[in-house]
Amino acid sequence: MNWRIKRAPALRLAPVAAFAACWAFPFLLGAQGIPDALPDEVEFNRVAGQNIQPFYEGWQKMPDGHIVMWFGYLNRNYKEIADVPIGDNNHFDLQADLGQPAHFYPRRRLFVFKVDVPKDWPADKRLVWTVNYHGKSSAASGWLQPEWEVDDGVIQMNIGPGGAPPENPRNQPPVITVRGDTTVAVGRALKLSASATDDGIPKPRVRNQSAVNPTAAQKMPLPAAATPPPRAQLGLRIRWILYRAPDTGGEVVFDQDSNAPVVGGTTTELTNTATFSAPGNYWLRAIATDGTLETPYDLKVTVIGNQR
Repeated sequence: MNWRIKRAPALRLAPVAAFAACWAFPFLLGAQGIPDALPDEVEFNRVAGQNIQPFYEGWQKMPDGHIVMWFGYLNRNYKEIADVPIGDNNHFDLQADLGQPAHFYPRRRLFVFKVDVPKDWPADKRLVWTVNYHGKSSAASGWLQPEWEVDDGVIQMNIGPGGAPPENPRNQPPVITVRGDTTVAVGRALKLSASATDDGIPKPRVRNQSAVNPTAAQKMPLPAAATPPPRAQLGLRIRWILYRAPDTGGEVVFDQDSNAPVVGGTTTELTNTATFSAPGNYWLRAIATDGTLETPYDLKVTVIGNQR
């Protein structure tokens, strides 16, 4: 197994960014060192109006010899959820639909889906995913560069809270089973039931109480805008997301989209309902996760108009 931490391809842009910053700096300062102009507004965090950047996460050799390429994305918006139907604005160069999402949640989403390619896929042959949103087209290009090879250990260190994964025994991904109706009317509740089993790894962490200092000063709280994103939640749980909405648009509301994680848990169940706002074909995704490895299950639901 290869336990090295994967280096994201985006990091290779750092020298370019540094050069651009150095080149622009003299033009931003006046004679007294005071900026003559504000930085480009695209550098500010935006709640909406920004594009989506696909990401190539790396490639993995599977036990039977075939290869998968992993992809994720960055929705640059901090609040705006985007729907980009499969087609001209959301496609792969090999064929338009290779299982990518059409519903994009805000910010960075790692290892969202994988594309299977043959074991004899040429090392320099590229697979390109393109997403056009808010008038800006962005792409991720994947190929079998040796430095981009990943395995379950690398995925755990990226998705999880950090630190090297256990080696003996090694963590295995959860197994998920989904039961649910596949046809429902607009506004009616669709019943869903999902269960998952796991190996109980990661185990609960035992804190060394002797290292706790009860007299230590409390840290000052950060302002809301500076609060870092929450760390991954360790523990077995199930959560539901909308993976694809109809091309004509539509929303789904889960009465409960996740259950509480149980660290070291080996079984979990979630029974809930989903309600849809418009007719069409939806893809719902149930994800069983132990906090470091995930197993998805995609359920296609056909929503029909209200019958009178």
